[in-house]
Amino acid sequence: MIQRPASYKKYIVSHKKFMTITFIIPVIFMQLKPLCRLLGPKPHIADSPYLSLVPKTGSPGMSAKIDLSTTSYYVVASVEMGNTTTKCILTATNLETGKTYLLNKTVKMSRDVRPPKEGEKVFGKTLDGKKLTRESVGELVKHTLEEAHKAAGLEISQDLNFVVRSTGVVAGFERPDDVGSFILALADGCIKAGVPPKNMTPAMNKENLNPPRLRKYSQLDRVFFDGAVASVLPPMGSSGVEIVANEMEGELATAGIKEAAKWAGVDFRNPVCSIDFGTTLKGRMTNDRQPYSQTIGNFCGLAGAVPDAIVRGSGLVDKEFGNVLDITTKERPGLLAEIMNDRAIEEHAKWAHEMVQIEVVPDERKWWGSVPVNPRAARNNGVILIGCEVGENGKDLPKLNEVGASLIKKHNVNTMLATLDLTSAMIAQRLLTKALENNLISSKTTIGITGRAGITGDKPALILQKVTEMGLFDNPNDHLVFCDDGLARGAAVMARCMNSYGTPKNPLGGLRGGKCILGARMKLQNKDKKIEV
Repeated sequence: MIQRPASYKKYIVSHKKFMTITFIIPVIFMQLKPLCRLLGPKPHIADSPYLSLVPKTGSPGMSAKIDLSTTSYYVVASVEMGNTTTKCILTATNLETGKTYLLNKTVKMSRDVRPPKEGEKVFGKTLDGKKLTRESVGELVKHTLEEAHKAAGLEISQDLNFVVRSTGVVAGFERPDDVGSFILALADGCIKAGVPPKNMTPAMNKENLNPPRLRKYSQLDRVFFDGAVASVLPPMGSSGVEIVANEMEGELATAGIKEAAKWAGVDFRNPVCSIDFGTTLKGRMTNDRQPYSQTIGNFCGLAGAVPDAIVRGSGLVDKEFGNVLDITTKERPGLLAEIMNDRAIEEHAKWAHEMVQIEVVPDERKWWGSVPVNPRAARNNGVILIGCEVGENGKDLPKLNEVGASLIKKHNVNTMLATLDLTSAMIAQRLLTKALENNLISSKTTIGITGRAGITGDKPALILQKVTEMGLFDNPNDHLVFCDDGLARGAAVMARCMNSYGTPKNPLGGLRGGKCILGARMKLQNKDKKIEV
């Protein structure tokens, strides 16, 4: 037997200690990350305050409706049909302060739309393949609209001032501008529910505004609606839908985040970058021109469809139509799951991202993540399309099932949800990095995020962490805001813009840190009038 000197034994012991420490330190660091987020700066998440127009009276079981004729509230319905949910969200904006409140949110699953009847023409389908007809969409919208008003204690014919319609269901379309047929189907449902057609189009002059009590808040006698919503123009030379089919949703989300940011104390005015993480991805990047900024970039492709595909491999939801919402109503990620399984969460998120492509959409593509696009038209209009894709046109989405199956087999549902949060945060970081590489955002930009796959769970804190790592801002938290119901808030803003219900003392338009642009708009529009003469 070989005799070893005492120094050798000391070396072996010290070497083992060193190896143990070098292994433990990274593990401890990874496990401290969730705690660091918990103790670090809190993301700015806009409130979604509710306003009840049916307050309780002194008598039990009795209620009295507020007389809207005595208020400055402007009631708007946002009617949205997405790939996952169909919503009617009622909002009331105080035209004296510019603050918007929620009245009611009625949400139905789009997969529950009735099947086509004999003789009906199928004009589109959801991302999951649910076939849609003009009649079936109209019926779903009608019932959702009626249910929302009943719950809020309002009458459609008397209390509703305006309706804005939008859709993210574009998977079955051949061209981006085919979305117009879907908007007509939504209009059918609104009219069947009793919405007057005049409540879906802008007024031509102040005398046409209804109800008369709100006319004093309108600037329509000074400026007219020229296509800019919250001081952002659609892509130059187009309405936007010629470039990407769900550009209108990007427009609404941008406007909605501008309003929501008022509640969070963040100045979300131009230049901005908005990202809507619905089932599909949409959003805008704007420059800092005045009085109107230009849309210089659009997001498109897949967003919430990525985590949806992961959970469909877990066996906890329907393999064809299941989504994350089926799980999050009962379960949440939880800090303990993040601490105990941080390494596994990161490994699975990276595995998922091996299948996710994020890049500038090539000129030859007609679809990106099931969304009809026209990259050449975008380029001709000075717009860069950045898309998120899983295989060509989403064909590799089923491969993400394996990630969910592995998480459930080796860990649990909480770990899977934590992985989904990190996966979404990594998508956000990659989108912003690509935008930065193409000079679409800068240190002047403010970033706003909405949509279920961007604001739920621990996603806001994770995205704030990723934005901080980019090193773009001196104080990242002042350049980042999150909000729920971006589209509905945007519908309220669009309705106000169409009828010039601006609030000069609390402006949504203009530049970050700047003043109201009403005077600049008047000067611009008067100049155009002189040219026409």
